[in-house]
Amino acid sequence: MAFVRTSKRCVAACLSFLLASLLAFTFQILFFSPISPGTLELPLAASSASSLSTNNQLQRVSKLGEGFVKDPEDVCVDKEGIIYTATRDGWIKRLHRNGSWENWKMLNSHTLLGITITKGGEGDLIVCDSEKGLLKVSEDGVTVLASHVNGSKIRLADDVIEASDGSLYFSVASTKYELHNWYLDVLEAKPHGQLLKYDPSSRETSIVLDDLGFANGVALSRDQHYLVVCETWKFRCLKYWLKGEDKGKTEIFVENLPGGPDNINLAPDGSFWIALLQLTSNGLEFVHTSKASKRLIATFPRLIGLVSGVHRKATVVNVAADGKIIRKFDDPNGKVMSFVTAALEFEDHLYLGSLNSNFVGNLPLKDT
Repeated sequence: MAFVRTSKRCVAACLSFLLASLLAFTFQILFFSPISPGTLELPLAASSASSLSTNNQLQRVSKLGEGFVKDPEDVCVDKEGIIYTATRDGWIKRLHRNGSWENWKMLNSHTLLGITITKGGEGDLIVCDSEKGLLKVSEDGVTVLASHVNGSKIRLADDVIEASDGSLYFSVASTKYELHNWYLDVLEAKPHGQLLKYDPSSRETSIVLDDLGFANGVALSRDQHYLVVCETWKFRCLKYWLKGEDKGKTEIFVENLPGGPDNINLAPDGSFWIALLQLTSNGLEFVHTSKASKRLIATFPRLIGLVSGVHRKATVVNVAADGKIIRKFDDPNGKVMSFVTAALEFEDHLYLGSLNSNFVGNLPLKDT
């Protein structure tokens, strides 16, 4: 009988422990999760790119600077044809016409993202640093152009483009999260992004658009009548009119993209190249419809690696000025490239940046 009573007490103690653990676990998820999630609408299967079959074109890239560059998120080119990239080890590196690479400027930052070359004067490099804000890099050194807007610190400056009047339009992906935990913004699915404008004459920064869904790439149209800004977890890009009778108005440029749009670049023919991210691993799409699942994943960050699909494939699309997808290039299983974040066309080649490579991809367009 003593043995039975002891066994019952052990069972009761175990059940109490399990119940307390379950309650503590539930309490942790409900009240200490770092996100307050909404639901995310994933792109429909019948998207505008569905007629373009998956291919292996991005597996044909040549690897420029292999082993010399680390996770080159963006690329740009100056008037001399020199290609620049910002890498995770804090360097601005450049590729000269003769094929030689150079460590050009050390910025002592591991959070460098979008870059662009100014058209006037010496052709300075403008860099988005997700921690410091908007930077100007020249032979003379580094200048912080914008670190605050309306009294608030710029948290996640992402991409930048210069207009003909010298104004700099740049995106803030999230006013809530930072580069190291950017996927929490995807899980939360609430708009924290902005499009900002830096005026070089007044040295003031203003908000152009607010409440964007992870504002990412920014590009100007060929006539500069409008700009396009990408909303990554909304799977779309917006058109913001800078000139004409629609000046100041916003409309959808392209939507229901087969991936989250990252950086965008104007092509010589007036179309745009957009890098797309696979935001969710295949089979785990249900996560974005379940607030409980989102809270769980956000509370235990190691689970993010299972849910996020950015390291599993690569896709870039070429979108015409009317918003229709013309071409699509893939590495469907990430064999050569994955997490491609930028695609820049220059002299019939496509130069590709990635946050998961030690090279800049180079794809000849005449052979595709």
